[in-house]
Amino acid sequence: MSADRFVLLQPEETRQTRFPLPPGFGIKVGTADSEGRLAVLENRLDVDIPPHVHERMDEFVYVLEGEMEIDFQGTTYRLTPGMCALLPHGVPHAMRNASQPPARTLQISTPGGWDHFLEDLFAAGPAVRTAEGAMDLEKVNVIGERYGMRYTPGVMTLD
Repeated sequence: MSADRFVLLQPEETRQTRFPLPPGFGIKVGTADSEGRLAVLENRLDVDIPPHVHERMDEFVYVLEGEMEIDFQGTTYRLTPGMCALLPHGVPHAMRNASQPPARTLQISTPGGWDHFLEDLFAAGPAVRTAEGAMDLEKVNVIGERYGMRYTPGVMTLD
């Protein structure tokens, strides 16, 4: 019954995850909560997100605090609090923080799965890092393949 899926969270409360997520990441509605229809996360944009594409998920980003930039089809857009963007599946894009403290966003992905990707990514820990501690995108892409996620080859850091 759908009423069994009701979720009510207090301020700063998040859903439990299969693997602990680092500070700044919080699941508000998980894929399982929505029968796979969506995932809602609250994120702090501590790192730049390199060019990537979601083959199945549309991504909606709403800026709660701070400022961020989105690169989309050759144009950089600056988002301030209250602004939002829909990043359609199949179109590469990148994101980066543009303020201190870092931007805080609400992210809705549909269909769901983004929360599971993050859990798997952080659970992999050192296995997806280079010797210098940066994220190895080729290894990250192995995880992302299950979720229709693909990053441009290279490295990124997640501290």
